[in-house]
Amino acid sequence: MAPERSKTKGTPRTRTEKVHHALRSAIIEQRLAPGVRLPEDTIGESFGTSRTIAREALGRLAVEGLVELIPNRGAFVANPSLEEGRGIFVVRRALERAMVLELAGRIESDIAARLHEMVAREAALASHNEAEAIRLAGEFHLTLAQLTGNPLLIRYVTETVSRCSLVLAMYGRPHSADCGAREHAAVVEALIAGNAEEAAELMDRHLADVASRALLPARAQKDIREVLSAYAKDIDLD
Repeated sequence: MAPERSKTKGTPRTRTEKVHHALRSAIIEQRLAPGVRLPEDTIGESFGTSRTIAREALGRLAVEGLVELIPNRGAFVANPSLEEGRGIFVVRRALERAMVLELAGRIESDIAARLHEMVAREAALASHNEAEAIRLAGEFHLTLAQLTGNPLLIRYVTETVSRCSLVLAMYGRPHSADCGAREHAAVVEALIAGNAEEAAELMDRHLADVASRALLPARAQKDIREVLSAYAKDIDLD
């Protein structure tokens, strides 16, 4: 099998990158809840790789704010407080407002088609695969950030989107992914039309609605081996 390629750089992923990507997906798709311990040996066994690679992957996740590394205790999925979560959403709303203001009127036809396809995929999955719809929803926001070509904006939007997923995993109520897809579609149309203020208002309202779901207590968590086994099947470490 050909090496898996990075979506951002187009280069083959290393083993560390593959494990990092799989763990990140498990966290962002809310399969690993905030506060869950992430033992290096369990991760290594789950993916058929070494503890060193597991440690490197966890280090990358820590830089992204998805994992906490606690001396003498190990690695844990980051566990933000509700107040910290509110602060993260405040920052995200400001960042993504700036993002769409910069993009409005710059969406070429090929990019428009790509965004329409992403939203259609998200909507199609909304009713029967919420975890995948959640992943695609985050990917939509990250794609918009990448389209700005602004490295700092890309970095901070990526981090806040990841952190927001943790807040929703811990406090969020069940929601309709279909609503998110419709809101994304409205943002895309405003961007294509060059209506900067409308796009910014739509994005801000969308994120405010997402933030309003961060109200409920934590959900029950499955065993880490059970969660990671599904992700291990999808990656080739050779």
